[in-house]
Amino acid sequence: MRDFALSALHEPPFPSRRHPAVDQVAAESAAWVRDLGLVEDQAGRRRLAGAHAAELAARACPEASPSGLRLLTDLINWLFVVDDTCDDDGLGATPTLLAPTLAALLAALDRHGDPEAPAPADGGPIALALHDLCRRVRDRGRPAHLLRLVSQLREYLLALLWEAANRERRRVPGVAEYTQMRRHTGGVRPSFTVTDLARPSAPRADQRVAPALTALDALATDLVCWCNDLFSYGKERGATPEAHNLVTTIAGETGQDESAALYAAADRFNTALATYAERDAALSAVADEGMRAFLDTRRDWIRATYDWSRAASRYT
Repeated sequence: MRDFALSALHEPPFPSRRHPAVDQVAAESAAWVRDLGLVEDQAGRRRLAGAHAAELAARACPEASPSGLRLLTDLINWLFVVDDTCDDDGLGATPTLLAPTLAALLAALDRHGDPEAPAPADGGPIALALHDLCRRVRDRGRPAHLLRLVSQLREYLLALLWEAANRERRRVPGVAEYTQMRRHTGGVRPSFTVTDLARPSAPRADQRVAPALTALDALATDLVCWCNDLFSYGKERGATPEAHNLVTTIAGETGQDESAALYAAADRFNTALATYAERDAALSAVADEGMRAFLDTRRDWIRATYDWSRAASRYT
């Protein structure tokens, strides 16, 4: 399916960039994962190493300080661990299995990274790592970003319950429902926020909630998620297809065969990419420094996802 994605998807019209500290940060983040005990078995460690979180972060955040790049890399590794635990290791098979872990993670988020708060007693290494991420975001002294991150991570965790309920009932959601929920299950929005945090400038509050900017942000999230879906579909298809993929939901809703659904998903991505480029250009023409930082981050993420997906072994 990688060959199909490479041939069918339009290449994002944004420059491909990469942070020079990628190797250093990859080693540091691997040590963080190991020291916290986030992955206990050798197969899981190989799986996470093959995801190359630092490579994705380095392309999504090419101008950050090494510490900013490290924070993003650790967040991506944490998201990969949670996804793998739910999708591949069975925790997300039913809501009743998942709920106690999510309760512990939500409790960790409620601390808002407070360094005086006791370490999370439940939830294991995943909860400890989440608290550590929030603490480091808090230390950066930009509370609006901390509040946004905590809110987005709550949405991510609760959306995992939606996935678990679908798996339990072997339910394939409709396309509109899927695309809405995919914005939360993909972990993209918290990743955007941590990348925004690595830049010195940000949009004003009134700019951040303007309809044109919120619509562009949603479209950037869609593009990252749909690109991921098309590159990962080959791994997810099989005797029991993964319902949470754009291709699967298109096939289920329209009755199209696999080939037609693949082309429909690629067309959806390509059309959205063209729309995104037009809207981005219009906003760039009137952007101030904070707005430019926001737009640069979304462009970098769209391009990074495409470039990283071309080589990542995570979806093979």
